[in-house]
Amino acid sequence: MSKLLKTLALALVFFHLMAGAPAQLFNTSLTVTVRDELGNTVEGATIKLFENEENYEQDKNAVATGTTDQKGVFRFRKLNAVAYFVQVKKGDKDNAGGGEKIGKLEDGKFNKVTIVIQ
Repeated sequence: MSKLLKTLALALVFFHLMAGAPAQLFNTSLTVTVRDELGNTVEGATIKLFENEENYEQDKNAVATGTTDQKGVFRFRKLNAVAYFVQVKKGDKDNAGGGEKIGKLEDGKFNKVTIVIQ
């Protein structure tokens, strides 16, 4: 019986500690897939995230940057749950003229977006 009581006591302590813990278990992340105008994924594309249009237009103060892998994907971690302006470039191709702003990210979720460059 003492083993059962110890287990119950440990469980009560655990639940008590968890009650004070923040509800968010995961950091807000954004997985960006980059495709060209034909729908092919693009490896080696540079991605920059901006929190406001002015910084996006002036290409300054990016809050995060990354480069796509061989599958055309990059995951940003530990982001704020806001709408971002996204700049994607590779060589002479970019996403200017459409798809620059994404909707507000869901807090504590794995968000996804596909950006087309041409």
